[in-house]
Amino acid sequence: MLAKQLTLAMDKSETRWRPPRGCDDYISEFRHCKSLLNCFHHYYTYGTTPSCKQWKEDYKNCKEWENHRSFEAKEALQSSERNRVDEQRKFTPVWKLRQDPPRDWHTPLNQEKPQDS
Repeated sequence: MLAKQLTLAMDKSETRWRPPRGCDDYISEFRHCKSLLNCFHHYYTYGTTPSCKQWKEDYKNCKEWENHRSFEAKEALQSSERNRVDEQRKFTPVWKLRQDPPRDWHTPLNQEKPQDS
């Protein structure tokens, strides 16, 4: 009896999970990735055509989750999103972010004096 209740509780928690993005977002990203303008830009910038395979795979997994609540599809989507976030964190900012505002932030701007170039 307890095992059955535990299984039902797990099933309910599985159905409440939602993908981080809607399935339409994945197919939209795939279409953008395959677009001529994006392919040209990516080739001009990096010298290669973009790989759009992951967007299509994520769309397939999202649809699999929506239709069949597949545990493998859920895990694949979570892993893909984690990898995407980790990839974005690799890049360091171009400039150092300040922690406090400048000391004279409240003083009026001097409109007459030309700024240093």
